[in-house]
Amino acid sequence: MSKTLFWFQAGGCGGDSMAFLSNKWPNISEFIRLNHIELLWHPSFSDGSPAQYIELIDALLSGEQPLDILCVEGFVVRGPGGTGMYDTLEGKPKKDLIAGMAKRAEVVVAVGTCAAFGGVGTVGEVEAVGLQFHRETMGGFLGKDYRSRSGRPVINLPGCPCHMGVTTGALSMIASGSPLPLNEHNAPLDWYGLLVHQGCIRNEYHEYRVEENDFGQRGCLFFHMGCRGPLTRGPCNKLQWNGQRSKTSVGVPCSGCTRPDFPQSNPFFRTRNIAGVPIDLPEGVDRAHYLAYKGMAAAAAPERLKSRKTRV
Repeated sequence: MSKTLFWFQAGGCGGDSMAFLSNKWPNISEFIRLNHIELLWHPSFSDGSPAQYIELIDALLSGEQPLDILCVEGFVVRGPGGTGMYDTLEGKPKKDLIAGMAKRAEVVVAVGTCAAFGGVGTVGEVEAVGLQFHRETMGGFLGKDYRSRSGRPVINLPGCPCHMGVTTGALSMIASGSPLPLNEHNAPLDWYGLLVHQGCIRNEYHEYRVEENDFGQRGCLFFHMGCRGPLTRGPCNKLQWNGQRSKTSVGVPCSGCTRPDFPQSNPFFRTRNIAGVPIDLPEGVDRAHYLAYKGMAAAAAPERLKSRKTRV
């Protein structure tokens, strides 16, 4: 039996849709067919008229049209003053439409960091929040006790944008009824149970603290260039973009875009430090032991790393 899916765009850039559409193996049409999904609407490739779109939303809100999977892309706009009138559809605040459809859906999926945690919207004046989180704090727009009709919290798929392999993988598991264990931020452990640092091809440079001060070099980007790979849970070095590359593999620091606190308030490409020691250390690392270990590791760095002869 097929599962109905409705994709709704709230505040944001649409980048998660563009990433979703770029899935190649299989392409999106095949993905939908193979997973027995009945796509009710996606803003980028549904061809119904605006009137049909409004009729469909009305049917979803009334329950006339059953809804299995609700995907929301973009943050929920509550401004000004909690009215939501900064972001409307046919004169109605989108936040009210999201709340109404979330009550009807069997499963709600927040696609992208904006929908999951608020993302870039939280630093503006639109009073933006994520569906069930406001940055690190559980609650968000729907509240910490929200559960969909199947009894699940909002399933978060963070990323700016969310990797297409994560979106299709999670939707496939939901459509098939497979278990989808979540971490403390309600993100699936299959993709958010590991650090971006794991699988980074610069790991040996990191271990011996052979560091860089510029883009595109071979050494580690954590100590000076603001790389947040050791602090960020995400699949970027597990599922590479277009099956080819990740940021760190081409010499660009990880910006931590799957973290609830993304975007950070300090500059992306500069590591905050005290006396040369990063303020934000790798997840779970004790500062005292880190200082001792990294000092010894740098002294023991092999010449092939110091001279950047080891390729990445």
